[in-house]
Amino acid sequence: MKTTHIKKLLTIAGFIVASSLLQNVAVAQQKNDPKFNKMMTDSFRAEGIAGLDRINQDATQKFCSDPVFASSKQGEKMREKIQKINMESIKQPSDGKYIGDWKAGERIAQSGRGATWTDKADAVVGGGCYNCHQIDAKEISYGNIGPSLTGYGKLRGYSQEVVTYTWNRINNSKAYNACSNMPRFAHFKLLNEQQIQDVMALLLDPASPVNQ
Repeated sequence: MKTTHIKKLLTIAGFIVASSLLQNVAVAQQKNDPKFNKMMTDSFRAEGIAGLDRINQDATQKFCSDPVFASSKQGEKMREKIQKINMESIKQPSDGKYIGDWKAGERIAQSGRGATWTDKADAVVGGGCYNCHQIDAKEISYGNIGPSLTGYGKLRGYSQEVVTYTWNRINNSKAYNACSNMPRFAHFKLLNEQQIQDVMALLLDPASPVNQ
């Protein structure tokens, strides 16, 4: 291996270690330093529908804010507990219907609006699904934080197991991965039941462009 390559690898490794140390320091400050906590509180203000309660972490968020603990043996046990708590919080559709209107689901997937301080409390929130996923193969603008969902139902089938898994994952992805980057749409009431049914249709309706 060339010396220049070795230097680059060492630089990258050093950056990763430094970033990890800084994150650990921030976590420690948040836990133990009253001045740090006061700074956080004083740095935000309630505005519109965005209250200061948004900076209060629940057990899942606290767990994922401490990567050292989360990756430890003790953390593995806590991870299982947190995933179980999130799974138990998921409610299946009240009307027994999992699949809604895929056309409405596409509009929800395309929209990233809502839940900001400038929105009204009754404003419809979008899913912003394309921010992280490729869904319709014809869409030219999408993120890649999450996996591609093109052909979702066509590839996985339409069994009840697949339907239930998909419902649970959209509702609360942390039921399967405690530190998933995917928002807990139902937990934080970002999407209502009908909206989730419509997003389900986008992924699982054979007539949806996703499955063509």
